[in-house]
Amino acid sequence: MSAQAPLAGVRIIEFSMLGPAAITTHLADLGAEVIKIESPAGDYIRQMTWPIVEGVSLMHLHINRGKRSVVLDLRKPEAVEVFKELIAGADAVIEAMRPGGLAKRGLSFEDLQKINPKIVWFTLSGYGMTGPYQQMPSHGIAYDTWAGLVKPETDEDGFCVIPEHPSTGINAAPVFGALGVLAGILGARATGKGYQMELAQSDAAASMDWLRSETYRAYERPESEVTGNPSDNYERRLPGTAGMRDGVRYQFYATSDDQHVLFMASEQEFWKNFCEGIGQPELFERWPGSKYGDHAKGNREMQAILRDVFATKTAVEWIEFGNTHNTPIAPVNTPKTIADDPQFQDRFPWLPTSELGCEQLPIPIKIVDTELPHPTKAPTVGQHTDEVLASVLGYDEAKLAELHASGALG
Repeated sequence: MSAQAPLAGVRIIEFSMLGPAAITTHLADLGAEVIKIESPAGDYIRQMTWPIVEGVSLMHLHINRGKRSVVLDLRKPEAVEVFKELIAGADAVIEAMRPGGLAKRGLSFEDLQKINPKIVWFTLSGYGMTGPYQQMPSHGIAYDTWAGLVKPETDEDGFCVIPEHPSTGINAAPVFGALGVLAGILGARATGKGYQMELAQSDAAASMDWLRSETYRAYERPESEVTGNPSDNYERRLPGTAGMRDGVRYQFYATSDDQHVLFMASEQEFWKNFCEGIGQPELFERWPGSKYGDHAKGNREMQAILRDVFATKTAVEWIEFGNTHNTPIAPVNTPKTIADDPQFQDRFPWLPTSELGCEQLPIPIKIVDTELPHPTKAPTVGQHTDEVLASVLGYDEAKLAELHASGALG
């Protein structure tokens, strides 16, 4: 078994507020040392959104797990000097909030590069460092509405409401961001020169939905150049998942236990396996379909037959059927029921309340023959100030007392 996690020895200084702090969550899971710099008031993420678990938000407990909190009042020159000392031995500094906060305090990329030429500077913000929205205040759903991912709905009283939806921008941006941070660190270690990087959560939301926006763009060209799928006789479908609405061999079906499964026999081979497996090879003979990507779009007669067929077994039985007969049939879970799925139970051992304050999902990356460190509970404000300054910078008790007296440490 490997002796250490893959990011052991990587030190990241994070200056963050709210959700953008997720950019370092999984870097910490993978062994990086993440030091979260907070003002004396602290990051109010601890009181944001719901649920509140024993007085602390789940969002804070999840996003800031595995990190250490140091309070520095950067309005004080003594605190600015401490920040610079931390940067001298760091690989990256993260500014995860509206851009410009550190620069105002004389801690811009150019300032910090003079101290550490290999520093990787990464700013993660709502709308990025350029453009007319760069200083606009915002929250997570804004990036999804900006990217065209969430449509307003109307309730029974005629009021507009936000529908339930997966949050994309606030989750995709930290993944892109972590990739950028690691790429920057690798490049800086190889060349001796750091990088300044930035990412907008809105841009990340749009990038995750590239298929729809690029499809619309492609459809602006004449049909002689851009067509639909050969299995649809080259007729253009709506972009992305909207084009699946009228599918038949690729569709939801209700099961005998009032559940649903997702049937995905769009390849001819899978469709044949299914028809033979249910003992109705005549379905394949009648509608053999194309070799690839054939959803039998709009074939209501076939859909009615399949509706009756799927109503004869439970969802679990259909999953077993798919495994046995090499046919793609997937479970249809909800955020509440997914934890009961045997695949989930095999892959996602819950991180326990006793360690993190509430049950949480682990990082999905698995490393063969290496045990990743157990994340520590998200810190209270300034919980590790003295510990970090003593262990990382070598400050003695007299130095710490001096900084406390000056107000630099809150």
